[in-house]
Amino acid sequence: MADSDDDGPIQLSSGALDALKEFYGERDARAKQFEDLKTQAEDEFAGKLSMEAFTEDWNASQFWYSDETATTLARQLLDGATDDTRIAVVSAPSTFIQLKNLLTSAAYTAKPHLTLLEYDTRFNVFKEFVPYDFEAPLKLPAELKGSFDAIIVDPPFLSEDCQTKAALTVRWLSRSWIPGSAGVKLIACTGERMESLITKLYAKVGVRTTDFEVRHAKGLSNEFRCYANFECGEWKWAKQE
Repeated sequence: MADSDDDGPIQLSSGALDALKEFYGERDARAKQFEDLKTQAEDEFAGKLSMEAFTEDWNASQFWYSDETATTLARQLLDGATDDTRIAVVSAPSTFIQLKNLLTSAAYTAKPHLTLLEYDTRFNVFKEFVPYDFEAPLKLPAELKGSFDAIIVDPPFLSEDCQTKAALTVRWLSRSWIPGSAGVKLIACTGERMESLITKLYAKVGVRTTDFEVRHAKGLSNEFRCYANFECGEWKWAKQE
């Protein structure tokens, strides 16, 4: 019996081959970026860090802030910080990256302690990484309890369950749960439709809606808001309608 044409090697069109080459090229470039980042981690981050090595997974509700937004948020967390200040970043890795960049710049002499609580294990290239799952909000190293002076949180999902469990984490991490300069400095970034829940969950520490516009690197269809328990040069309390 003669061989069938189906038994021969698969032939791709020139267009398909070009697309395949482009795909593998981008994959290899991304892998190199990540390896370079790991090298930076070992060298205590000589040079500026970028989120480009960490591709967003929309299924995991990953939406990175723009560099401008992340830097603005990081600056507010660092305002007034000392070597003894402890800052927790909960599910907001793009802000963590900018905190690292700012602290290696000449603009800041104080070196506060940073901790990144994050579900995505790619971020374990950083020594500050602590694995975190909002589904187990208090399953964290015991030494972190009640130890943080400033916290930013961006719960991954716009659901009451996720927001409430993330708030449990924030309360557990906070050195004190009172409003004012003696209490925790708190920033929460999440969807506009979470406003009533956020202000309820963090009412005791004085969190309110601000007029700061949170922007994402690749845009986001949901209206996003920044909630905080302090005003600053970058934002004021939003006018209540």
